[in-house]
Amino acid sequence: MFPTIFDQSTVPVLEQMIGFAQARHEVLAGNIANFDTPGYKVRDLSVDAFQSRLQEAIEARNEQHMEVSPGLLKKEPVQEMQKVRETFKNIEFHDGSDISIEHQVTELTKNQFMHNLAISIMTSQFQLLQTAISERV
Repeated sequence: MFPTIFDQSTVPVLEQMIGFAQARHEVLAGNIANFDTPGYKVRDLSVDAFQSRLQEAIEARNEQHMEVSPGLLKKEPVQEMQKVRETFKNIEFHDGSDISIEHQVTELTKNQFMHNLAISIMTSQFQLLQTAISERV
């Protein structure tokens, strides 16, 4: 299959960031909703694991693009971005003794900023593409 125009842009990376932010938002919102529930253990998705896996996927993608000659296409592109999605399922359980509601709200806010940033950058990418296609300045 031929690589799409988006494969050589930041769109796949931004897509993974948005997906992770949405999955983490659900987990953090659940923590806040169940904060007073007896026996509830605080959960989270590992931002470090996600960033590490995303970095590996970006490096693999860059290596793949460097290996491809301008006129040649590989038969099977590396699906490293799909491996990044696996971090969405790795929920970390905490004992809850040192996590406060303030900490959960702070993490939720930071996560929302990451999501909004990725959406803004992706919107700019699509606007640039639309401008290039329509040949307007």
